[in-house]
Amino acid sequence: MEADYVIVGAGSAGCVLANRLSEDPSVRVALLEAGGRDRNPYIHIPAGFMKLLDHPTITWRYRTEPDADTAGRTMIYPRGRGLGGSSSINGLAYVRSQPEDFDHWAQLGNRGWAYDDILPFFKRSESWVGGEDAVRGGGGPLRVSRQVETPVLCEALIEAGTQVGLERRDDINSRHPGGIGYVQMTRRGRFRQSTARAYLAPASKRPNLQVLVHAQARKLLFEGKRATGVEFQQGATVQHITARRAVILASGAVGSPHLLQVSGVGAPDHLGDIGVTVHHALPGVGQNLNDHYLARISRAVTGTPTANERSKGLALVREVLRYAISGDGILAFSASLVHAYAKVLEESATADMQCAFAPGSFKNGQLGQLDDEPGISGGGWQMRPLVARHPAGALGRPLRGAGDQAALPQPPDRLPCHRRRPQADPEHLRRAGAGALSRRRDPAGPRPPDRRRAARLRAAQRLDRLPHLGHVQDGPRLAGGGRRAPARARPGEPARGRRLGDARCHLDQHQLCRDHDRGKGVRDDQGRRQGSPGGGLAEP
Repeated sequence: MEADYVIVGAGSAGCVLANRLSEDPSVRVALLEAGGRDRNPYIHIPAGFMKLLDHPTITWRYRTEPDADTAGRTMIYPRGRGLGGSSSINGLAYVRSQPEDFDHWAQLGNRGWAYDDILPFFKRSESWVGGEDAVRGGGGPLRVSRQVETPVLCEALIEAGTQVGLERRDDINSRHPGGIGYVQMTRRGRFRQSTARAYLAPASKRPNLQVLVHAQARKLLFEGKRATGVEFQQGATVQHITARRAVILASGAVGSPHLLQVSGVGAPDHLGDIGVTVHHALPGVGQNLNDHYLARISRAVTGTPTANERSKGLALVREVLRYAISGDGILAFSASLVHAYAKVLEESATADMQCAFAPGSFKNGQLGQLDDEPGISGGGWQMRPLVARHPAGALGRPLRGAGDQAALPQPPDRLPCHRRRPQADPEHLRRAGAGALSRRRDPAGPRPPDRRRAARLRAAQRLDRLPHLGHVQDGPRLAGGGRRAPARARPGEPARGRRLGDARCHLDQHQLCRDHDRGKGVRDDQGRRQGSPGGGLAEP
């Protein structure tokens, strides 16, 4: 089997690549996907995501490692398996990053990644229901729509946000994202717009594109240092496919480094521990996986309908009929309906916290089943979490049996859950959200305050605000429960676990120097005059 391009993974990136590369009829493209076709009806009904986040066949069913900060619990880590990948199981929210995030990449030396450089590609990819303008695209393959419904409860949330200083935004993805407004959805009509629907389906009839499902990549094939093909397994059959031009890994943040590791590309010590022969020593593979940690709270509400009671009994029957006839109602909801962006740290130049709200709540706080009583939920996360650098084996166990390369490689079933240093005073965040919510629903009852932990959080916050200090972090957790000492920096490199920034005050991305921040009439590090809209959160 042979092709010009072999793409491993038909997820959010792989489907786009397959479409774009196969536009040239002289080029043959092969797309390998470990999962199956996107035929499950829950994929296409927007609210069906609730049934998919831990599905036994449509996800990889990853779990984080148990951690003391999560009371010894493991957390589900949803990754899609099948055509469309995670774009077939996510909550349909379409969110662009802040322009300053991309500009920061360019400032670090990544030419071509500034916001003005990539804006044409954003516009080219989307078909915004509001039409094309200077920022939004109107003719792309990915349909982006507004919410089908604006519940009274969501309007109250937005009003509460404006009362604490957030600007209401009709287009949350405008050139200067921030403030508070309704979430936009990757939905065309009544159905989800995954990349499999938006990009792969229009290209699937091209004779030069071959899509292989249930094709689990086992390892990469090399000639010297050049990847020339992929060994994969369909059912009980092991096959090889050769790439005349390139092998492209598009298996996601877990799958791509995992495939590299089982193919002998990675940190030699780690590969030796699991019995894989080193083909190319590349210590960065499988390290530095950072993600946002969302903390969700639920509140009971009265006097207004929520998704909870609309999802049960005769009310659910009415919602199903409503969706079938008009394509709206709760079955057309995304995972959250309102997003807010807030600048919590005074030294941040742009929003550093994101919050998501939904007119419904999960039973016992677990995803998949709505509560019996009317409720609302809200979750917040740091937009730029800082964590300790992971050890070489941080992505888990690459092989089912160490040293047995004949066995089918298994992605890790446990992912690390390293501690994150607090970036904001939890009490400040609690006060900021308290005005719009009535009372906390805690099935376990009230918990006694942990004064020692609160003191540690306050001390960490004070350290965070010292501009002359680097970002000191705990080292990676070792198997015995201890901590690895932070690695020494090489000459000319920033210290590991510290903030990137100038030599004067070691600043995080978008963070302001104290002297610069307090100067009169000066501009911040993004060139904006102080006091310009940036999603600042005032004290309630």
